[in-house]
Amino acid sequence: MQRYLIIIEKANGNFSAFSPDVPGCVATGETRELAEQEIHAALQMHMKGLQEDGLPLPEPSASVGYVEV
Repeated sequence: MQRYLIIIEKANGNFSAFSPDVPGCVATGETRELAEQEIHAALQMHMKGLQEDGLPLPEPSASVGYVEV
């Protein structure tokens, strides 16, 4: 099992989520919690599809940091 960083952003009237390590895999939800659930499901489906196609899974490499400005 791998751990992937996810980013959840407030959008216009909902939330969007993605993982920098898995381009093209995105999700949305009316709440932050729903967006998190949806990206989890999307990542699982994406990884299963890669495995079924015999393709390698992306290696988690993204990290998070904060800067003060």
